[in-house]
Amino acid sequence: MVICVRNGEAHLRRKLESVFSLDYPRELLEILVVSDGSTDGTDAIAEEFFGQGVKLLCVPFGGKPAALNAALKVIHGEILLITDVRQMMEKQSVRKLIAGFADPEVGVVSGELSFMDSTTNEESNIGSYRQFENWIRRQLTLVDSMLGATGCFYAIRRSLAQPLPPETLLDDVYIPLAAFFKGYRLVSEPEARVYDYPTSLATEFPRKVRTLAGNYQLLKFYPQLLGPQNRMWADFVSYKLGRLVMPFLLIGLLFSSFWLPPVWREVFVGLQLAGYGLAAIDGWLPDDMAIKKLSALARTFGVMMLAALCAISVWFVPAQRLWMPTQMPAKKTG
Repeated sequence: MVICVRNGEAHLRRKLESVFSLDYPRELLEILVVSDGSTDGTDAIAEEFFGQGVKLLCVPFGGKPAALNAALKVIHGEILLITDVRQMMEKQSVRKLIAGFADPEVGVVSGELSFMDSTTNEESNIGSYRQFENWIRRQLTLVDSMLGATGCFYAIRRSLAQPLPPETLLDDVYIPLAAFFKGYRLVSEPEARVYDYPTSLATEFPRKVRTLAGNYQLLKFYPQLLGPQNRMWADFVSYKLGRLVMPFLLIGLLFSSFWLPPVWREVFVGLQLAGYGLAAIDGWLPDDMAIKKLSALARTFGVMMLAALCAISVWFVPAQRLWMPTQMPAKKTG
């Protein structure tokens, strides 16, 4: 189990305590904390667990890809399990995750991320979006294979894991795709759950810009995604590329609506502008207004589309600039 962390003192102790409460044979688990140039109390917290077998690898700040590359040089075992510091794991989650490797055709098993109770419409809509994402991954598993993994909790056969380019934005797709193109399946395990706190649009937007920009990167790293070597070609085009072109299609739809016959022009332009206007005013509407649920949904959709539009910036700025740490306060579970 590799936990890459930078300045994670707010979460690391709770994370390691959850590791030691897992329903999994302790003697079969090697735990490595990779401190990515941490300047807070992260290293000291990891050292508190040395007596329980936790190992600490301190590396200069270089980002998660560099931290994972450093881990790949020192880890042992047949299975590499990658998890982030903030998410808490269910007691049986690792056992469920590892069980998937009983199938020799499986190269990667991904857990599912769920959110604790949301307190606002905004958080609820983002949670619903993530649930839909989980549903898509389960359906892809039934067809053949996912096209990545849940970055905060997934496992891969150690022999299939390969070093990442330092500018990689989607380590949780780059590493699994290496297994995919060697003929292995990438599957989702719904019963291997981890939990996170709900996020706001302000937190989700930069994360979404990074992940969608990473989809552009994938075409450079794996050009075979668009060729016959990709047995999930149609799924990749509709699922990954489709969301990148969606904002451009919406812009085209709006402008082309002005050339419709008079009656239809007023209807289609009016409906689109009303939707965008509803999204624009959502931040000023009180939570107890009846229209808030609709406006919050429109705003969430709009922010996601804006993130997809901004993702094209990966072609114009260094990829590392799109890495924005998720700043969330430590909270008590339960």
